[in-house]
This record gives sequence, structure tokens and C-alpha cells, in this order.
Amino acid sequence: MPDAASHSRSNLATHGYTGNVEPAWDSHVETIYKVALVIMFLVVIFNLGQALYFMMTEKDESKRTVWALTRRISFSLLLIAMVIIGIRMGWIHPHGVGQ
Repeated sequence: MPDAASHSRSNLATHGYTGNVEPAWDSHVETIYKVALVIMFLVVIFNLGQALYFMMTEKDESKRTVWALTRRISFSLLLIAMVIIGIRMGWIHPHGVGQ
């Protein structure tokens, strides 16, 4: 005689219930990916602040401001690529503002 759990599973399967069940590792990947995006964004903001500081304090011909802005642009491009990859992989979901 089948137990109640196997009966309810077979009942759900026969009525076409597939559910929206994600594997446990997938939710961890999404969380880690979102944390990495936030950290990358903070690095971009830090480099922007660093460039502003160098620009305001250094009066000589130093290249530190240029290098800080170059790093900011590089990290910004990497951040944009990470967002595109995250959307393509399904780890982050854009919302349709204004739709």
C-alpha cells in the first residue's frame, strides 16, 4: 500500500504540476553574484572618489588622477559586462519600469 507522501506526489505529477523549484546551489550562485556586483559597484565609487581626492590635493604633474579615472572606467566596463552576463544566465532579473 503506498504511503500518503508518494500518493500526493503522484497526484501532483498526473495533474501537470511541475512547480517552480530551483536547485539549492542556484540560489547561492545568485546571492554570491549579486554580492559581487555590489562590491564591484563600491570599487567603482571608491576609484571615483580617489580620483576626486587626487585632483583636489595634488598640484604637480602627477598621473595619479588619470590612473584612478582609468581604473574607474575599466571597473565600470567590467561591471556592465557582469550585469549583461547575469541577465543572460538568469541570475539577475531586470524589472520593466514604465511598462
